Amino acid sequence: MSERSVTERILVIKLGALGDVVQAFGALAAIRRHHAGAHITVLTTKPFAALFALSPYVDETWSDVRPKFWHVGAWLELRRRLRAGKFDRVYDLQTSGRSSWYFRMLGTGRRPEWSGIAAGCSHPHVNPRRDFMHTLDRLAEQLRIAGIADVPAPDVSWLAADLTRYALPPRFALLVPGGSAARPQKRWPAAGYGALAKELARQGITPLILGMPNERPLAASIRAVCPDARDLTGQTSFQEIAALARRAEFAVGNDTGPMHLIAAAGCRCLVLFSADSDPALCSPRGKVAVLRQSDLSEVPAEDVARAIHAVTHNQAR
Repeated sequence: MSERSVTERILVIKLGALGDVVQAFGALAAIRRHHAGAHITVLTTKPFAALFALSPYVDETWSDVRPKFWHVGAWLELRRRLRAGKFDRVYDLQTSGRSSWYFRMLGTGRRPEWSGIAAGCSHPHVNPRRDFMHTLDRLAEQLRIAGIADVPAPDVSWLAADLTRYALPPRFALLVPGGSAARPQKRWPAAGYGALAKELARQGITPLILGMPNERPLAASIRAVCPDARDLTGQTSFQEIAALARRAEFAVGNDTGPMHLIAAAGCRCLVLFSADSDPALCSPRGKVAVLRQSDLSEVPAEDVARAIHAVTHNQAR
């Protein structure tokens, strides 16, 4: 970013995960606009440091190693760094027990103004129903209490990439069959994605499978049913996912971080939810439709195909 005349030092805390990071970009844009001449630092975790650094809202990124409670040296180093930052205001967008502890460990001396849920902070988000609000609404209300209005939707138009190396077909759709390994109930079975991929290929739409390296077995299962599907698991950067999303016909995926990034890029999306998560609290917004069933293993590919037709032929919410 170009140099600014620094009048304030602002810290934004957003540690993860990917979906939450993407949903915080609207709030970060509003913070940048409100503190136009400030030096803005983001405290995040290693997987997202480069993503924040690419954004037009940030001057500096710090990586939080998230020390265990017995790693006294690491805690002391983090406290030293936070104090040395001499921040005028902190926006804790993580609002977790960990991030609130960072406020307390600053001690009783000079503390920055603090927006979050830490006891004793200057701008507390005190709504007792905050945990029952959609993430975007909760962030907007938190910032409104701190004096920042008009929080925009997440925008990743600044994420760009050259996709030449993929030699993309004329028409393709994105499939995101993975998700948290600790919460397998959030996943539609690979067999369903395989049947869907086969139907898409029949229509002349090449399925591109996105995911983490450890999700390659899912891609292999899908390709066993539909050899025309392409396995891009473990290959795509955040920039490339956004660029692919802008060119895709649509995307289908589980309630997982990449779907938030794909939706924020403006792609038409169908997101599959089970009883394990609530779209009213965390669904991506934009050109997005939701298909929810308590047990995703009971959802036939035909139902997903019909929902795709609806999201691609009607004005999405």
